Amino acid sequence: MTNQPGPLDGIRILDLTRILAGPTCTQLLGDLGADIIKVEKPDDGDDTRGWGPPYLKDKDGNETRESAYYMASNRNKRSVTIDITCPEGVQLIKDMLPHCDALCQNFKVGGLDKYGLGYDEIHAEFPHLVYLHISGFGRTGPYAKRAGYDMLAQGMSGVMSLTGPVDGDPHKVGVGISDVMCGMYATSALLAALRHRDKTGQGQLIDLALLDSTVAWLINEGVNYLTYGKPNVRRANAHSNIVPYDVYPTADGYVILAIGNDGQFQRFCEFAGKPELPADERFLRNDLRVRNRDAMTPLMRQMTVMKTTEEWVTGLAPLGVPSAPVNTVPQAFADPQIQHRGMAIEMEHPISADGMCRLIGNPIKLSETPVSYRRPPPMMGQHTDEVLAELLNLDTAACQALRDKGII
Repeated sequence: MTNQPGPLDGIRILDLTRILAGPTCTQLLGDLGADIIKVEKPDDGDDTRGWGPPYLKDKDGNETRESAYYMASNRNKRSVTIDITCPEGVQLIKDMLPHCDALCQNFKVGGLDKYGLGYDEIHAEFPHLVYLHISGFGRTGPYAKRAGYDMLAQGMSGVMSLTGPVDGDPHKVGVGISDVMCGMYATSALLAALRHRDKTGQGQLIDLALLDSTVAWLINEGVNYLTYGKPNVRRANAHSNIVPYDVYPTADGYVILAIGNDGQFQRFCEFAGKPELPADERFLRNDLRVRNRDAMTPLMRQMTVMKTTEEWVTGLAPLGVPSAPVNTVPQAFADPQIQHRGMAIEMEHPISADGMCRLIGNPIKLSETPVSYRRPPPMMGQHTDEVLAELLNLDTAACQALRDKGII
């Protein structure tokens, strides 16, 4: 960990997002050094604060309001509570915007317009500002006014039709992947818009939708359909364009085999004791194995049950044949490679039972300007007075007067 300035040091984001897509974006920007000012509604805060258990426990063993879900995407931020439903709260937001480079929000389309915080009004007053709006379906189109959630995007995009057992119900991905991917697209878009702003002085609107983002990562399955015009087939863990590429039974569990080329297939068969198999005219090349997957799959399953998962993984690794176990989440965090890469981190937390909170690390590794973990996920309103003093020169008495009115 390092506290040296990150690549986004000097960038300040006013963050009106909540739940997951927006906070994923702003946490990533914060990890890269940006100053993220998270605006929350007084008393209620980000919805995810109540999405538990589990919750962080305090020194007396009592559950706090810091849910694991909330903490997953809110480090490296300062929390300010402002009631944007009242004119005084809106004015506070506008007073801070000259000191910010971007405003991020994920209210329903039109949700902030009635408070004077919609794009048109903000852009007119602050033309330098990048304005990121994440919504379920985007700002245009027949569904624009609908509320959107991760599972709706997974279902409507076609992803759920591709996920799950071949003969079973459609399944969503086990985490909120539409939210996360939308947040990642948002990060790239915001950085591009800031680059444009730096060159021209002009801000712009970024319109990002959960549904659009999820359709975008249909990737090969989507282009398979667009190319052939045939409905996609759910294949459980199998790959639509590569064979063998699946989860296979072993003597004591399961192994993932991701055999991506003919050389790997030949080396696998030699290790499996079936060196003659690659010469079978049905399996000579990947395209033939794809066309003959119904013959290939049972042969693979007959071979893989002859060794344990560990025997396959350790034996195939030096041969350059990609394989892996199917880890549980505890097994994943215990994996030496994941540990070595710093994918589980600890940060000091003021109310935690042992003074620490445990989070997932950032996967970005930059040689000269590494990510940093400077602030744990903030408690609601923890930095209200600090930020208002820093940006607006409001003293303690002024903050208390706003607090007495319920504005902060």
